[in-house]
Amino acid sequence: MNLKYITITGLDNENLAIFSQYNEGQLLHYNEPDLGIFIAESPKVIFRALDAGYEPISLLVEGKTLEGKETSELMKKLRALTTDTSDELPVYIGEMKLLSRITGFNLTRGVLCAMRRRALPDVKELCKDMRRIAVLENVVNPTNVGAIFRSAAALNIDAVLLTSGCSDPLYRRAARVSMGTVFQIPWTYIPSDKGNPGDWTAAGMNLLKELGFKTAAMALVDRSVNINHPSLLEEPKLAIIFGTEGDGLMEETLNSSDYVIKIPMSHGVDSLNVAASSAVIFWQLA
Repeated sequence: MNLKYITITGLDNENLAIFSQYNEGQLLHYNEPDLGIFIAESPKVIFRALDAGYEPISLLVEGKTLEGKETSELMKKLRALTTDTSDELPVYIGEMKLLSRITGFNLTRGVLCAMRRRALPDVKELCKDMRRIAVLENVVNPTNVGAIFRSAAALNIDAVLLTSGCSDPLYRRAARVSMGTVFQIPWTYIPSDKGNPGDWTAAGMNLLKELGFKTAAMALVDRSVNINHPSLLEEPKLAIIFGTEGDGLMEETLNSSDYVIKIPMSHGVDSLNVAASSAVIFWQLA
């Protein structure tokens, strides 16, 4: 692939709008009815997206970073993507003083890459041969979503399922916090009730049971059992369900789960942040 380096002196170029003018939601719907795009930031995250097969559209780079080892290696990888010399990838280059006008650019390690989204797999196709999966119910904070993905990838979780109310794992902050593991661990959205998009339990729980999973919901209620309960460790297939920050899981989810689980606490602390608790639970149960 040929890289076409283009020096910029302003952000008014229409080709830069996807980096500077569109928010995450607008990028998600950018090509409707076709799949949208997303922005990956930092060489490490972009590397992992490329390794997972995501297609780059264009890059926005701070000039000085082109001399650095990480960015040089990234450009080398991009040039090797295809042997078709007619393929051309725009690389827009600007000074930090200019690029810092883009919200959050100082966190990108000097590189942004616009990439095409891919169709997500069906839950049955994704999970049919898996033993341990995580289900995120309406986890709206992208930092928490990214951190959960990183823990899931590191601690032997096979896949992550999300309800429609969750933050998108491909949003910039989620992907950055995950250190690019959103491109390494399989994931998709779990079906919701067609008449009530906020309720996934009727369709989703039946689907998980059809796939052979027992469900373990994370919550502090009277019937909660500790995560070191022998029965949990013996389950051949387990779906571990985490709720949104603050409100936790829906009552319907708790009532439909095979287990309700908790982490033993000390010093009067009753709970952990959902991302921190996910790491503890994955270590114990995966």
